[in-house]
Amino acid sequence: MGLDSRALTARLEVARSAAREAGQLTLQYFRSARYVVERKADDSPVTIADREAELLLRRRIAQEFPQDAIVGEEFGHQEGTSGFRWILDPIDGTKSFVCGVPLYGTLIGVEYEQRSVAGVIEMPALGESLYAAEGGGAWYAHGDDPVRAARVSSCDRLVDGLFVTTQIDLFEQREAGQVFWDLQRRAATTRTWGDCYGYLLVATGRAELMLDPVMSVWDAAALQPVLEEAGGTFTDWRGNRSIYHGEGLGTNGRVLSEVLSLTRAFATSR
Repeated sequence: MGLDSRALTARLEVARSAAREAGQLTLQYFRSARYVVERKADDSPVTIADREAELLLRRRIAQEFPQDAIVGEEFGHQEGTSGFRWILDPIDGTKSFVCGVPLYGTLIGVEYEQRSVAGVIEMPALGESLYAAEGGGAWYAHGDDPVRAARVSSCDRLVDGLFVTTQIDLFEQREAGQVFWDLQRRAATTRTWGDCYGYLLVATGRAELMLDPVMSVWDAAALQPVLEEAGGTFTDWRGNRSIYHGEGLGTNGRVLSEVLSLTRAFATSR
């Protein structure tokens, strides 16, 4: 059965409102002493804000679409029968969150028959939101300003562009440190404005490349439709379209070949 555009639109609307609600919930804890930072099995941080935000998202989705499946970073997988699956990251950038840095976001991806078809990036501490559904374009909202179409930049060379990433030592952990240093030498500017914010920058034309050497599906699901509907690309380091590749490469499309000349060589050598 094909994807029903009305069903997709209905889910995008719920995703947008639920992301706003979850984001506002996180702000109740942001820059406060009202939570304890715990460590998960992989040593990544988690807080009550992560858990409460995901539970809020799950309640909203179950109320509106009880037959949809859900998977989230904090509470695992819930089966469904509709063909739709929601993929949730209540706080993408928990390390930024616990440090009081506003570059964290709430991510909601909507998948249909294993294809990511809608996504929302909500940046509650910045008042920015970016959302898209397959075939409907990408849209950017900031505070009370009018919503506008999101488009990637027209820059076609890294030497004129901005390269962003999340954490440099993750390249070293993957033995891909040379990839980072080669890209930094090529790019006009490099900054670690990472996690989902880096991909938002690419989709809104403020950066040309965002690269992650390590990524989970809940980090990726919202990003692919947003970047592609904004005119960009979201792939693995070999250039394959997927949210399951365990790594992230977001570009404005024009610098993709240049980036792949470095990342593909590394990936195929492993």
